[in-house]
Amino acid sequence: MKSRSKGHLVLVLHAHLPYVRHPEFEEFMEERWFFEAVTETYIPLIMVFERLQKDGIDFKLTMSLTPPLLEMFASPDLQKKYERHMEKLIELADREVKRTREENPRVHELALYYSRHFREILDTYRRYGKNLTNGFLKFQESGNLEIITCNATHAFLPLLSRHKSVVKSQIEVSVQSHENRLKKRPKGIWLAECGYYPGVDKFLSHFRLEYFFVDSHGLWYADHQPRYGVYRPVVTPEGVFVFARDPESSEEVWSAQVGYPGDSRYREFYRDVGFDRELEYIRPYIDRSGERINTGIKYHRITSKGIDLSKKDYYALADAIAAVKEHAADFARKKERQIDRLYKLFDGVEPVIVAPFDAELFGHWWYEGPLFLEELFRVLSQRTSVIPSTPSEILATYDEYQMLTPAASTWGANGYFEVWLNGSNDWIYRHYDEMAERMEEVVQLFHTPTPLEERCLNQMLRELFLAISSDWAFIMTTGTTVEYAKSRVITHVLRFHQLYGQLKSGRIDPDYLKELEWQDAIFPWLDFRTFKV
Repeated sequence: MKSRSKGHLVLVLHAHLPYVRHPEFEEFMEERWFFEAVTETYIPLIMVFERLQKDGIDFKLTMSLTPPLLEMFASPDLQKKYERHMEKLIELADREVKRTREENPRVHELALYYSRHFREILDTYRRYGKNLTNGFLKFQESGNLEIITCNATHAFLPLLSRHKSVVKSQIEVSVQSHENRLKKRPKGIWLAECGYYPGVDKFLSHFRLEYFFVDSHGLWYADHQPRYGVYRPVVTPEGVFVFARDPESSEEVWSAQVGYPGDSRYREFYRDVGFDRELEYIRPYIDRSGERINTGIKYHRITSKGIDLSKKDYYALADAIAAVKEHAADFARKKERQIDRLYKLFDGVEPVIVAPFDAELFGHWWYEGPLFLEELFRVLSQRTSVIPSTPSEILATYDEYQMLTPAASTWGANGYFEVWLNGSNDWIYRHYDEMAERMEEVVQLFHTPTPLEERCLNQMLRELFLAISSDWAFIMTTGTTVEYAKSRVITHVLRFHQLYGQLKSGRIDPDYLKELEWQDAIFPWLDFRTFKV
């Protein structure tokens, strides 16, 4: 018999990708970021939700679907490209089935699995009308999923806070995007990079957002000591609730040293047929330049830490599922013990454990991650006193709150702003400042613009928004696709200034403007007036 509830578990998945849409190219390598996330994270999560709902498991999960992600879900161009991508991937999987039949029985079994799995992924995609927003909406409507928003283009607001117009418009457009795409006003927001600074809650309150999240130290170093640490939400002087991350849950799930994804039975991310097969065989399924990339067909498991990639053992799905069951049960036991301990410490006040993660960690980086979530909800439904809950459900039961102001913080490395401001990326901020100042200028100048001027002003705001995405600064810090990140910043900055010059001179080039409206088509309903403070 299930014991009485002693506390709540709030699982939060932050689903985000930068706006990577290039309609001017038939294929573009960075669009694969989107395709991989759809194939390995977003659709597998929807499939997990379907199975849980079918079996009557009343799961509760919170997800932020960022505005750029919602725009990419809805893009007809990306929908066609994704279908074509999956058809090619199924073709490769079928070729692998034939090739491995005599090559290796264990690999052949996996090839058959990928052939079936990719077809199921594509069938699911088509079943939701090729727009995954429809899939997530289904579970929002059933009450299993609480979908929250994120600032418009994932700009890192603490480093843009001197421009109130930027912060205000990023928040306002996030609410508009959510209402347009999800048919409901968002109750909560995930601030990009979990980046909080004192004062941003004024804008959240203005747009009737009820809650947001901070990392643990955001409450530990608040202006007043939180009575219950990070284990109960607090409220800011502006009336917005704050949930803080539980450090124990983060370590248990995702620590590089002791986290579950490092288990030897799980699939190895860095071994892929895109690199293992001979070039002539794999060429039709990698980048047109011939650069090798991950295809998503992987035959090896982690095996052991430190072992060379060439010596990895073969992956066995049955063994990985056994590991999932062990780890889900272990996590549930740990949460039960943690809540029991906190419940006693708090003299019967129910603790709230908040466990936020990047959604792409589940499926893309940790292939079995969606299955772990599924199994966890099954376990929690049967035998623990831990109640999976959404923030809104928890706030609805509250009648007294501690008021405080959190400390400036992020969930990035070392907890503050250095990921987004350092020697690799500091050059971008003088451009952001100039764009913001010029946008503020023209918003004041053009009170009653002509239709062409209005289109130009709207496109200027799109270019500004796309330039200030935090993803570009993050990529420059991590050193991954640095040239692409630099190119995106420079491209949007140049386009903005070209439009500014045309607007101010009274010589707007309608063909040039139309081209930019086609290429950078995020938020087709965007109104430049949102930039007014």
